[in-house]
Amino acid sequence: MSVGRFAGYNLIGEIIPQLVTLVTIPLYLHLVGPERFGVLSLSWLLLGYFGLFDLGLGRATSFRIAAQKEAEPAARAETFWSALVVNVGMGLVGGAVLWLAGDWFFRNMFKVEEAMRPEILESMFLLAMSVPVATLTGVLTGALQAREKFLETNKISVVSTILFQILPLVVAWVYGPRLVWLLAAALVARGLALVVLWLQCRRELTRGHPVAVTKASVKALLSYGGWVSLNSMIGPILVMVDRFAIGAVLGARYVAYYTVPFQIAKRIAILPSALTNALFPKLTMASPEESRLLGEKALRTLNSVITPMVLIAVLFVEPFLKLWVGEKIGLLSAPTGRVLLIGFWINALALVPFTRITASGRPGLITRLFLIEIPFYLALLYFGMKWFGLVGCAMAISLRLFADFMLLSWAVDKKVMAGGLALTSTIILVSAALLSEYVSMWNPFWWGGAVVLVAISAQQAWQNCPEDIRERGISIVRNRWLKWRAA
Repeated sequence: MSVGRFAGYNLIGEIIPQLVTLVTIPLYLHLVGPERFGVLSLSWLLLGYFGLFDLGLGRATSFRIAAQKEAEPAARAETFWSALVVNVGMGLVGGAVLWLAGDWFFRNMFKVEEAMRPEILESMFLLAMSVPVATLTGVLTGALQAREKFLETNKISVVSTILFQILPLVVAWVYGPRLVWLLAAALVARGLALVVLWLQCRRELTRGHPVAVTKASVKALLSYGGWVSLNSMIGPILVMVDRFAIGAVLGARYVAYYTVPFQIAKRIAILPSALTNALFPKLTMASPEESRLLGEKALRTLNSVITPMVLIAVLFVEPFLKLWVGEKIGLLSAPTGRVLLIGFWINALALVPFTRITASGRPGLITRLFLIEIPFYLALLYFGMKWFGLVGCAMAISLRLFADFMLLSWAVDKKVMAGGLALTSTIILVSAALLSEYVSMWNPFWWGGAVVLVAISAQQAWQNCPEDIRERGISIVRNRWLKWRAA
């Protein structure tokens, strides 16, 4: 089965939940209010960060089982059991640490109405219980993806994420917006997915094989997973620290104003994540030259597909936000959204060298690059907030994501991957952001500039798209046209 089909499964598995999220965020703002929504946003961030207590075993399990494709089934079962047993213990430890850390942060650092603080603190136990659920989900999903069961994992992910978004809303509507009930509903949704994933793994990997945990398997997993875990520790800090800084300095309401465009911008990763996750099992077995060719093709394809879409998003993010979450929040969030869209666009391209490095068994290289970035990023974040407020936060994270792309590209190929192509696209997107920031959409000059930028972007996308992808697109359009005429 082709990488394209696997990527298609992953893409559908990402798009459907994101559409649900687009619908539910305004409902959350209406039912629970900006204050509670800001708290919920930070709660999900904490949960995502403390997922690092899986010690990177989700990705390590995927890497090891993919590399054991031709090995005996018993060897794959041994790898799976070893990862699972270690993960259970570490997930419980992570939950305990989250309980303590979350309690301290929300009790002492977070700016919120005092009447709501006890409500936040009583929900910390449920948030802590979510950590082992999240870490186990990562291992089970990684095992199935290593066996290229992308259709199965995406079916489960879609249903789970929809329930994760909708069940808390139902609870808020029926019983009220108390945080402890919202988190309980979210935990139930993730727990159901965990059960289904376990049944799938049992059928695919462990049926007929007893529980077998060996020192050699644990050592191999932790050797790879330890670096992945450090990446999981440092990477989320670099992504999350902006919102915690906003919460501590400006307050929960401004976290909501920032989170709304952030939720849109990070959706850019849907397509590259779908493609690179599908490529990962192939890259683990590829030669360096094969890896380079696959990476270049993936990067050119991504740039051709997502750059025109991001350009449209940059041009129209303000009217979309006003329609989506209201005039006030939309107007405040739009400038931040433009900057974040450009930052997450380059982050989408950076996923290609990132995946090539992890698939080659060198996740430690990524960790070292992240460590280099930390002091520079924190300085950018401080001065960005001091001088430009929310937009300054967005500028800091976007500049860091550009640095990610350049450093990861240089690390894997000793050059910036498709540097000229990326530079041209950056100029187009920045021009669109400046046009939308300083010229009203009611001005004819805005429309003229927008048309020119879209035309340039479309021409660049067509010219640089890999030939076989371009021909496949032409064939699909031609066949659809013929079927339409015949009908």
